Amino acid sequence: MGCGKINGAGGGEAQPGEKLFANGHGALSDSELLSILLRSGVLGANALELGQQLLKRYGSLGGLSRCSVDELSKIKGVGHTRALQLIAAFGLASRLSVESVRRERIDSPERVFQLLGLEMRSLTKESLRVVLLDTRYQLMRVEEISKGTVNESIAHPRDIFSPVFTAAAYAFILVHNHPSGDPAPSEADRRLTARLSEASRLLQVQLLDHVILGTSDNGRAPWFSFKQTGLI
Repeated sequence: MGCGKINGAGGGEAQPGEKLFANGHGALSDSELLSILLRSGVLGANALELGQQLLKRYGSLGGLSRCSVDELSKIKGVGHTRALQLIAAFGLASRLSVESVRRERIDSPERVFQLLGLEMRSLTKESLRVVLLDTRYQLMRVEEISKGTVNESIAHPRDIFSPVFTAAAYAFILVHNHPSGDPAPSEADRRLTARLSEASRLLQVQLLDHVILGTSDNGRAPWFSFKQTGLI
């Protein structure tokens, strides 16, 4: 049996495993990559079709990554073992993204998304975090300030500035996610940012940006940057 064969993919086209071996992961679609993790399908659907069904059900890889092991385990054709494999794959992708940006300047929403986007877009509730930076804008650490409901995160400015002063950070970036996928700021987001911007000037600490993370559906950027839009 060839190592590149994926159960049930018919026709004369190269199987996903064979395509991966010959051309690398960039040559495969999302559903083809999922089929390699799933390895086999169910009655009436091969692994590739099962991958397509999962993407259709959850709308995107981002939507699929927000599923828990328990939820995925209940899907016909997935089960507990494959659910663990999928969750582990998403976790490795998130850690790889973080690893690649740790030694770089984190001074743009693109870098923030690279650092936290894969992890935070998988959350079903809002998480408010501060990215603490040194004088070279390199990462010191990330601290979570609060976990909110699906609609809002609530944090007092003193809770946000506390880890900044504790770490003696030169600058910080405020980050939170919108589980809806739409990164557009709410009025509460705008008010909080204005308060923090004013307080940071008084306290002589640099608020570099406030970045809201969402998804990249409909071709839009998967973030909103208060700095890029001139609101900081």
